[in-house]
Amino acid sequence: MLPGSLLPILAGLGLPALIALYLTLTRRPVSHPGQGLVRAGALTVLVQAAHFTEELSTGFYVRFPALLGQPPWPESFFFAFNMAWLVVWALSLPLACRPVRAAFFPLWFLGLAAVGNGLAHPAFALLSGGYFPGLWTALPAGIAGFFLLRHLRYSTR
Repeated sequence: MLPGSLLPILAGLGLPALIALYLTLTRRPVSHPGQGLVRAGALTVLVQAAHFTEELSTGFYVRFPALLGQPPWPESFFFAFNMAWLVVWALSLPLACRPVRAAFFPLWFLGLAAVGNGLAHPAFALLSGGYFPGLWTALPAGIAGFFLLRHLRYSTR
């Protein structure tokens, strides 16, 4: 069973996951999505890896739950959760070129989550009255996510 403090992250990622699922089911990949999609996806994965590194090294897994009045998340869970997604995103890129429809779900999710990070972390900094873990890499993640979503839009119909 998950500790109660993990529910906010799962709830916050649930909406992007549902939107990603909807987009995956309702939009078909074009026959040759193109290298722009792979480049945008790879860049977003790299920026998201940097974002995760900043979050891990600055205690996001402690500060975010505290912002919500919850106890810290286990560092091992936070690490494993983020590493698993980084692997899934990286593995989905070559499959999207084939194009394997299921590979588009993680990419839609990545784009939406990256844009969400670009918006949420500055808001967390404002709420906390100063630097909040993940702030410095949130804007580049949001921009990369925006470009990935744009490529996904043109790579599906």
